[in-house]
Amino acid sequence: MTVSDKDDPSLTSEQQAVVDQPWDVRLLVTAGAGAGKTHTLVRRLDALVGHADPDEAIEASELLVLSFSRAAVRDLRDRIARHGEHAQRVRVQTFDSWAYSLLTQAYPDGQWATLAFDERIRAATDAIEKGALESVEAGLPLHVIIDEVQDLVGVRREMVESLLDRLHESCGFTLVGDPAQAIYDFQIEDPEEYADRADLFLRWVRASYPDDLVELSLTQNFRAATPEARTALALGPAVQGIGRAPEGADAAAERLHGELRELLLDVPDLGGLTDAFTLDSLRSFPGTCAILTRDNRQALVLSELLHTRGVPHALQRSLRDQPAPHWVAELLRRTEAVTLTEARLRELLGAIPLLPESTRPEQVWRSLRKVARGTGRNTLDVMRLRRIVAERRLPDELVDPEPSRLIVSTVHRSKGLEFDRVVLLTPPTMAELRRRRSQLDMPAEARALYVAMTRAREDLYRVAAPETVTVLKHRQTDRWYRGVPNSRHSWRRDGIEVRAGDVCAVEPADASNDATGAQSYLLERVRSGDAVSFRLRDSLPMGPEQSPRYALLHEGREIGEASEVFRSELFAVLKVGAAWEIRWPEEIVDLRVDCLESVSGSAAAGVNAGLGDHGVWIAPRVNGIGRFRRLAGVEEEGE
Repeated sequence: MTVSDKDDPSLTSEQQAVVDQPWDVRLLVTAGAGAGKTHTLVRRLDALVGHADPDEAIEASELLVLSFSRAAVRDLRDRIARHGEHAQRVRVQTFDSWAYSLLTQAYPDGQWATLAFDERIRAATDAIEKGALESVEAGLPLHVIIDEVQDLVGVRREMVESLLDRLHESCGFTLVGDPAQAIYDFQIEDPEEYADRADLFLRWVRASYPDDLVELSLTQNFRAATPEARTALALGPAVQGIGRAPEGADAAAERLHGELRELLLDVPDLGGLTDAFTLDSLRSFPGTCAILTRDNRQALVLSELLHTRGVPHALQRSLRDQPAPHWVAELLRRTEAVTLTEARLRELLGAIPLLPESTRPEQVWRSLRKVARGTGRNTLDVMRLRRIVAERRLPDELVDPEPSRLIVSTVHRSKGLEFDRVVLLTPPTMAELRRRRSQLDMPAEARALYVAMTRAREDLYRVAAPETVTVLKHRQTDRWYRGVPNSRHSWRRDGIEVRAGDVCAVEPADASNDATGAQSYLLERVRSGDAVSFRLRDSLPMGPEQSPRYALLHEGREIGEASEVFRSELFAVLKVGAAWEIRWPEEIVDLRVDCLESVSGSAAAGVNAGLGDHGVWIAPRVNGIGRFRRLAGVEEEGE
């Protein structure tokens, strides 16, 4: 999904200027869409670690490299592996994984795995301000590289500001970003900060380093190879300047959104999403292709539409999502030793079914050694590996999914990615958007459209957006649900969004009957994109505010059970009023397997199920906006 550097291309004068800066410089780089930012960063890392002058070179362990998304981390790691001569040992991390690592090293007795992402970020900020950086094994970094700084808002902005403040006297930095691609304003909870969000972090950097900040730019676009792919690039500077427009950001954004929309209307129209020509094109497009949507509702509806018409694809996950791949559970299940050597690791990996081609044993070994090093020479500690799975802190480069040729993604989840072909849903006008939404962030709409239009390398197309008027948001649970109008001009709830965490991980599938058989069935028969359903097991609710139990079925075979979270939120979606009598759906269909993941429960549950004492096993991850099936003659009342 990302551009491959062909023959390690030479650097432009702009890129060379970035690479040549010394380690102690305070550098801010504005890099436009497709400007070779990742390639430049890899070459800069090489220059910092492999400088010809020993007094100017720094160790890989003295570099701290942070990025916003796991996709960006994987891209940078892949480029380093292919083109980095000296930077192979440099570790690249997301902000979230670095914050977790800092907390577990500085305060190993803390219950950090129980905290939500933002809570851990706040705790890491507090730890930095109390001197935690000085106590960790790696010590203080000499140079910090941060990618996508335009996305630093809210608690992550505060953490990075605290980090740079703490290192002010002893550390250089390279900050890279593009204000035109700042579309993460939804993270900001503080109304005052949201109102003043434009360039907030960049203004802080310029104010904090008024005398020694070096500002450089990367302006040449290397991604777009055709005029169609370059459609929106000329408006990049205008999008960057929305927040500084003299007539106000809203007016400038509305004008730019209109200009971008008009440009998009000039690109080829593939037709309707149910047209035979459109579907055949999506099946046969060479290279990588992405269909980008404005929100997750459109993505879920469009994904199911493609599934029902036999178009293979993957639904892009949230940038914070981190499913541990299935092979980790199999690795633990297949060993009875307390440590693993590299040779044994390679032997076990070679025997595991469905191992992705991108899972290279040498990369797995290097990554796991960083977090689960054994006490013996060149060994892995199996129990430490088990804890890492339980705490969901596998190295970033190991948790990304196998790339798919065709993906469906929101614009936000496509940040940092690029594709040979991009298909966009024709956006509504600003006037139409105002009619649909009570609150409209015009700059965010303009930036999102610009980001979407600049993901393509070769071709840019548009299609009509799918109808989503009957898919509604349940505010209490933040889930989408299907609403069906009935004869009394009201709605009944006829389906619910299913997502990560909705399949029980406390016990393995079919634990009371044939857990070993269920694990084998998952590996042999279950594939991403397969249709599955939740089926009601009995009519007795599991608690005062929960649904009854639901079994997850794949071709009639039980492969899991609904989690407590899902049962509680299904209750919340269906319980409209105090006197409301819920009629539980017999089945929830139109669900799909996202992937097989390694999950962690109790060691006792694993032993009782015959799966060993590591407490880790394989479970299916499921997504989709499910549709309710009820017994004949039973219909939910309108609300």
